[in-house]
Amino acid sequence: MIRIILFLLLIAVVGGGAAWLADQPGDLVLSWGGLRLTSKQPLFLLALVLVGAMLAGVILRALWKVPAYVRRNRRERLHARGRRAITQGLLAIGHGDSTSARVHAEVARRHAGNDPLTLLLHAQSAQLDGDRDGAQRAFRAMAEREDTRLLGLRGLFIEAQRADDPVTAVMVAEEALKLSPSSSWASHAVLGFCCAKGDWAGALSIIDNNQSSGLIDKATYRRQRGVLLTARALELESVDRDLARESVKEAVKLAPTLIPAAVLAAKFESEAHQVRRAMRLVETAWLAQPHPDLADAYAHVRLGDAARQRLVRVETLAAKTPGHIEGALAIARAAIDASEFAKARAALEPFIAAPTQRVALLMAEIERTEHGDSGRARAWTLRAVRALHDPVWTADGYVSDRWRPVSPVTGRLDAFQWQTPVAALPSDKGSAIETSPFEEAMLAPRPVEPPKPAASELPAPAPTPAEPIEVKPAESAPTVQDNVPVPTALEAEPAPAEPAATPEPAPKPESAPPAPAPLFRSRTDLPKTAPAPIPAVIPIVRAPDDPGVDEDGPADEFAEQIGPPKAQIGGWKGFLSRLGS
Repeated sequence: MIRIILFLLLIAVVGGGAAWLADQPGDLVLSWGGLRLTSKQPLFLLALVLVGAMLAGVILRALWKVPAYVRRNRRERLHARGRRAITQGLLAIGHGDSTSARVHAEVARRHAGNDPLTLLLHAQSAQLDGDRDGAQRAFRAMAEREDTRLLGLRGLFIEAQRADDPVTAVMVAEEALKLSPSSSWASHAVLGFCCAKGDWAGALSIIDNNQSSGLIDKATYRRQRGVLLTARALELESVDRDLARESVKEAVKLAPTLIPAAVLAAKFESEAHQVRRAMRLVETAWLAQPHPDLADAYAHVRLGDAARQRLVRVETLAAKTPGHIEGALAIARAAIDASEFAKARAALEPFIAAPTQRVALLMAEIERTEHGDSGRARAWTLRAVRALHDPVWTADGYVSDRWRPVSPVTGRLDAFQWQTPVAALPSDKGSAIETSPFEEAMLAPRPVEPPKPAASELPAPAPTPAEPIEVKPAESAPTVQDNVPVPTALEAEPAPAEPAATPEPAPKPESAPPAPAPLFRSRTDLPKTAPAPIPAVIPIVRAPDDPGVDEDGPADEFAEQIGPPKAQIGGWKGFLSRLGS
């Protein structure tokens, strides 16, 4: 508005001056060398002079600006060349060409040294080459500039992490967080550091700052704050119970499905004789995620109850999630404590076909406690070794025996989940360890034995004539050492005469073992010949103390022994030979 008024005033002054000059009488004469101009109208001649002066001024001004224009044009060309080098260098870093990236970084430094992207290109090319010192120098130069300070701090933070220097990394992250509270990477780093050293107040302030800065939504804020309050309550449970109770109560309000918070809150409510409130807290978390800690807290919600009362309460909790394995395991555990082994077996029956480790261990405990059968208990324990894994607290591939607020791998808050580890998931490959015959025999259904008759009712055994000893197949006959002493009863009896060599009767078709599958396919271009008959096996029966016939000929001292030495002679003959030597 002021400019418009001044412009109008200037026009009025110029118009007034021109009118005054036109009203003045006289002649205007312009003499320049041989040129002489005379005008009766001074205004016309004055306008001509002004136009000439303006043209001369424009020409002089253009000549004056030519050097500056040339310098600016050259500078723009160099800057464009530097920008092109920056673009090509960043593309080379993208596809991993360190040599090309380094060359383009040098070109960019010569032509566009003050460009922030030039420093970034130098830092990233040094990182690609493995030059940590050069990368740190570039990032420090960026951190000293106002426009690239956050980017330089971010680079220094990454380099400190690569150098395994957590102190420097946290210091850089704290400085970046002071400079920009909305920086997500700095907030994440400082939050993980606060949780690692147990500074729950600092972690809660960072969570509040993240929520006010818009980094997290309201649901995430409630969950993360509940996790931090639960961690503080677990740490202060044995130190400051009042603060722990207040923290866990707020945590349950913010995150009612958080299992550690529900368990600890139910414990505090049970100690305060608020049984119904404690049961409601556990039931809410159980419906979201059944967990053995919840079942244990629900069973012991009323102090001093008997084992059967705890079993009834656990059955009520398990009925809220029918068919879930955690409910069956909780019932089995409470039934074993109450000596209700039939209920424990019935609860585990649906999961025996493909048991998990906890199912197998509970079955082993049932067998040992109910029947005192150590054999079947050992078989279930061996089965538990290669059984399916149960869910555990897992975060980023790290398995923990207890819940933690932060992942030790990435520092992520609320990372632990109750799930089966990735390494324990079933695959399409066959099991490497097959079930042994011992386990199959021990895990077979328990036979029902008929009642044994009294000793007086047993009939006297009738004498049986002596029969020749049959030689059983090697699979069923136990391995007996040759030099085992013979019992006295057998020594007193005379050795039976060796029977005549008669061919062994052919085995029955149903007892013949199945033929193995052929390793090679038969050739159709070769004539088939009838197989040679297999001679019958002639069993040789001799007394247990008979060492047999020495089939070795006289020793030849000049004959070279081929093969390993013969085994030591067994029986009484071997004993006497060793005694004589």
